[in-house]
Amino acid sequence: MNRKTTTKWLSDLLIHDQLTGIGKYWASEVVVDWGTKYEKRIDYLQYVPEGAIYAGEIERGDFIVYEVKSCKEDVYSGNGLNFIGDENYIVTTAECYKSLLPDIQSGKLDGHIKAVNDAGFVRYGWMIAVPGNYRAPTRFDPQMSIMHEVMELDKPTSIDTKADWRFAKMPASKFEIHKKRTKGVTELLFCMVRSGK
Repeated sequence: MNRKTTTKWLSDLLIHDQLTGIGKYWASEVVVDWGTKYEKRIDYLQYVPEGAIYAGEIERGDFIVYEVKSCKEDVYSGNGLNFIGDENYIVTTAECYKSLLPDIQSGKLDGHIKAVNDAGFVRYGWMIAVPGNYRAPTRFDPQMSIMHEVMELDKPTSIDTKADWRFAKMPASKFEIHKKRTKGVTELLFCMVRSGK
């Protein structure tokens, strides 16, 4: 598949696997800091409230950022990677993830993300498209500082393969994927509503 087709395939899978269902609040193409020199566009922004009955529950929710990247060139394009959420993910294929492993191990990717994201150090994770029979990551390799399933990464399944696809979450490093969000609930919810998607 070409870059555009892969991006659409990943986006459709993300909506089906992570964003669809009762109590799922999300928007696509969300613009934050609109009209300023700090304007950013987020591929998908999801809001997960602590509850939906009391105001306090709604105000204590978490925002999850999903940046869809179809290939290594897309990751380094300078577009996206706007990690402003409580949780932040790069959504991609196992093939793309495998191609980025040397950059993850060397710290090159983290350096790039710091350069394009004005929030300084950013914690993020990966959501890798995997076939339904994929087993969850089973070991932690301190040398690589990432969890991974060796078999899928050694020989990634082509996304052209007919399978019941889903996402497997993997941390980018030994650190937690959570970070301290600097934007308020009201502001981000307004940005989601304004996106209209």
